[in-house]
Amino acid sequence: MNCDFVYLHGKPLVTGLFKSQMSSFKVYELLPFLPCGEGEHLLIHLRKTGANTIYVARQLARYFDVKESLVSYAGLKDRFAITEQWFGVHVPGKQEYDLSNLQIDGVELISYARHNKKLRTGALTGNRFDISLTDVSDIAELTRRWQKIIESGVPNYFGEQRFGINHGNLGKAEALFAGAKVKDKKQRGMYLSAARSFLFNQIVSERIAAELFSSLVVGDVAMLSGSQSVFKIDQLSHSLTERLASQDIDITAALWGAGELMSEGIVAQQEQAIALAHASLADGLKRFGLKQERRRIRLTVSQPKLTVDGTTVQLSFVLPAGCYATTVLRELLAYQDMSERQQPELSNKEVL
Repeated sequence: MNCDFVYLHGKPLVTGLFKSQMSSFKVYELLPFLPCGEGEHLLIHLRKTGANTIYVARQLARYFDVKESLVSYAGLKDRFAITEQWFGVHVPGKQEYDLSNLQIDGVELISYARHNKKLRTGALTGNRFDISLTDVSDIAELTRRWQKIIESGVPNYFGEQRFGINHGNLGKAEALFAGAKVKDKKQRGMYLSAARSFLFNQIVSERIAAELFSSLVVGDVAMLSGSQSVFKIDQLSHSLTERLASQDIDITAALWGAGELMSEGIVAQQEQAIALAHASLADGLKRFGLKQERRRIRLTVSQPKLTVDGTTVQLSFVLPAGCYATTVLRELLAYQDMSERQQPELSNKEVL
């Protein structure tokens, strides 16, 4: 399937290297709470280097001698990176734990404490990213594009990692919808997410191509800033246009599933046309019980910082939960992901 989605700011000509080494990509989870110190769940804060999330979760299940389903995490993190991430383990009772002997390849223990609620998927304020780009070909042009990204945002595409190596997760989704059996719930969830993400990206890409990314249309569904609350656009007004420009509201696109589209008019027609063009994915998502939802089409960075040292650029920024740093980088430069050359050197063999 074609995953060559349209660029908002034009395809970048600047080139550079991404993930030249593990420390070139650092991710820090931002929780909206701290462990309260009591409860049935043990929240564990870990620093992972070259270790993927599911691998670490499985190791924690073995350490605590519990089912894998009793280990949770807020989100998957890149493997070729240094990431600070929270995990939760359901351990009822009042047993005191000493995790000083916890040993997982590529993992350091930061802290742990009991909490009264399960750590659920998406239970983050967001993630902070510290990124080093090397051998950047045109610092001035990259800086100009960075400023444009800060001012206007980027398409809120699901990142390339959602689709797997060579977009393999999409092929697995097609096979699943054609009747293939996938017993592992996490794997099945990944394939469903890949299919849904592809349709969303296609809708956003088409909207950019139609030059409607930054323009409200009657029939749109808008989402309030800082929440998931949505409302329909029945008529246009100067006030709504100003709210969109000031990022108080955002335009949304469909996350495909069963049920009626919230959008109407030409917006709904465009979304339905894309679902029809990829009917096997759209119909499969319905059959597997996913429901119609909405996701904002614009991604804005907060706390942005850029520093330059020769041809090396250091970026730091915060994104909301569920959004991808690679989506920002994609609009900034044509980067070469150097981790693809180094995958065989990673220590644990379980790859998402």
